[in-house]
Amino acid sequence: MTFPQSRLRKDCVIKFIPVYLSGLSILALFIIAVSHVSVGWPILSLMLIVILWGWWFKNISEASTPFPESKSGNSLTDPAYPFSQATAADIIIAMDEPALLVNQGQVEVANRAAENLLGMHIEGGDIRMAIRHPAAIRLLTEPLDNMTPVLLAGLGGVNRRWELYAYPLNEEQRLILLRDQSTAHLTEQVRIDFVANTSHELRTPLATLSGFIETLEDDDVIKERDTRHHFLSIMAREAKRMQNLVDDLMSLSRIEAGKFSLPHDIVHMSPVVEEVVSNIQASGQAKATQITLENHLSSDSLQGDRAELTQLLYNIIGNALKYGRKDGIIKVALDNTDDHRIKLAIADEGDGIPYHHIPRLTERFYRVDNSRSRALGGTGLGLAIVKQIVEHHRGELLIDSLPGKGTTVTVFLPTTDFFPE
Repeated sequence: MTFPQSRLRKDCVIKFIPVYLSGLSILALFIIAVSHVSVGWPILSLMLIVILWGWWFKNISEASTPFPESKSGNSLTDPAYPFSQATAADIIIAMDEPALLVNQGQVEVANRAAENLLGMHIEGGDIRMAIRHPAAIRLLTEPLDNMTPVLLAGLGGVNRRWELYAYPLNEEQRLILLRDQSTAHLTEQVRIDFVANTSHELRTPLATLSGFIETLEDDDVIKERDTRHHFLSIMAREAKRMQNLVDDLMSLSRIEAGKFSLPHDIVHMSPVVEEVVSNIQASGQAKATQITLENHLSSDSLQGDRAELTQLLYNIIGNALKYGRKDGIIKVALDNTDDHRIKLAIADEGDGIPYHHIPRLTERFYRVDNSRSRALGGTGLGLAIVKQIVEHHRGELLIDSLPGKGTTVTVFLPTTDFFPE
């Protein structure tokens, strides 16, 4: 039987395209391997699917021709085909995210990331035993009518979140991919907590203001001058508290928005610290507390934002004044380190902070003592702002405290000598 040339040409093109794309994917994989380029799982998984699709299409095409069929059937392990199990295994092993090749429910290939997450001896075992999660059962065992991923909460840890993807390769095999969503989940949780905490912080003073406004509407109360003055002073304090909270929120938002770019201005740290200490002493905020300054800087220039560094100092020294001993000493010390950084240490003689609170001190709205912090006018954002400023300047923040002895906050900031030209 003969066929028109146009039909033969069309059939050849249709059959050649999948195989051609598979060949390009294999070539790209080889280039990635020899050039040591790190490639994410979406690209590698797409390459794997294209290669296996080309293999499958080649199988089907050859099955429809008069050439002899392969003795070993349609298995990826058939040595007669260039797109072998070894090729699929190489791609899976090269992926950064956990990936597995499953054949009839048994794990044939698992990469290092999958073994680290699920166990070192999962190859050859039941996939349901490797991924023990109720939400994963359907994608692991049942026919796949769609490839919608499922979220696995708690896999690998209480706070871990993984998206499970399953791609059918043929009737027996499927590719299993796991994408880590833990960071995204944590970010979303932080956002939810932030909104809830902000709402709570604003609700309390607003409720106070509303209550006193209703009270002042009483004609008898308005006539009593002392009572009216007392209520108005409370309202002013609550309004100031809301203003401080809004100011801190705006500062935090502004600093976070620009934290990925290093400030370009050259700032000399010595005059900034001296100015802040002098202003606090002159304002009377220190009251009976003595503030001392020891400056041993030989190199005090850094790439920074003067306004942010000033706010950092006011926040740290302000905390020392609030929570330190009222007739104690706050020691501010400046020095250079051997690795071209400025060391700023601010120590108080307060009650100190229990050890288990220290890791959370820079969280937004975290307070060791809620009632005491609010009574002293704290917004719960001071150290969160300090942390963001330090990170913006590519610095390091350390907090050391001993109950009954006091707290020392140390900031390391890289000088201009730290960054090579």
